[in-house]
Amino acid sequence: MDITRRRITKVLAASPFLLPAARSAFAFQALESTSLICGFAAGGTADTMCRRVAPRLSPGYAKVALTDNRTGAAGQIAITYVKGRPADGTSVLMTPTSMLTIYPHIYKRLAYDPAVDVTPVSLGCVFDYGFAVGPAVPVGVRTAPEFLEWAKAHPEGANYGSPGAGTTAHFIGNLLGRSAGIDMRHAAYRGTQPAMLDLLGGNVSAVVGPVGDISQHLVTGKVRILAVSANKRSRFAPSVPTFAEQGLKDMAHTEWFGFYLPAKAPKELVDRLNAELRTALATQDVTDGLATFGLEAMSSSSDELRTLVAKDTIKWSSIVKDVGFTVES
Repeated sequence: MDITRRRITKVLAASPFLLPAARSAFAFQALESTSLICGFAAGGTADTMCRRVAPRLSPGYAKVALTDNRTGAAGQIAITYVKGRPADGTSVLMTPTSMLTIYPHIYKRLAYDPAVDVTPVSLGCVFDYGFAVGPAVPVGVRTAPEFLEWAKAHPEGANYGSPGAGTTAHFIGNLLGRSAGIDMRHAAYRGTQPAMLDLLGGNVSAVVGPVGDISQHLVTGKVRILAVSANKRSRFAPSVPTFAEQGLKDMAHTEWFGFYLPAKAPKELVDRLNAELRTALATQDVTDGLATFGLEAMSSSSDELRTLVAKDTIKWSSIVKDVGFTVES
């Protein structure tokens, strides 16, 4: 399982990242208001992405730009909501890749078609996952292999939480357990932050989530990150080794967030929003603010994002088939 920044960069090589795109030539009158629709709870990385970018869309794109958290069904509710909204720019979806590239392989029926019901606008950021443990795991467990040994000896503790069933984080935990022949029981939450609260409370042994979602809890002294999912150490957690460094192969994965409009959004609107997003993502306070949460700002063209989604959808098809997971299983 290997999605790297290098791979994403190769897909998007045709356009300069983080440079403001030229304003569209057509006359654009700023909208009265727009909402960035987030499918996950406040306080997490997805929510942070929206709240950092939204103010930068005003006043150029809309006079008022707000974040609207529509949680549930592991991100599906937000996409379904945007699908039913007018394609007039007043509703902008911000979603992780899982809902678009993995869900089609694990759900027999989705309330949306990723290839039809939303219009790609721009990549927003890339980020790595961390594998963290809490008070339910002995303090002597300091590495991923040590956790797997402990889980084998204490099967009641072989569990982990993730931001939702069928997400990339869910699969990372599943594949980690499979690598050691352990049945790692999965608990799905409405975002990483609710999972972290249960981790701190000792209700789950481990959590797989974005490094930024986990690292903000390190100050408690109750959480420790045992591994990161990138193919090299994360600059946001440089002291934490990768899974590969610990002898666990095929565990490298970097995920991304993207911005979308409803289907049939006019090209002029897509271009305008793309330009505003590129400008926002190149702004120093936005890039620094996202970095605080372990997110690396990165933009793209609409076509490049569409290509990335198509390639990752194909990649996940084989992974899901090998794992054998569906929501009915």
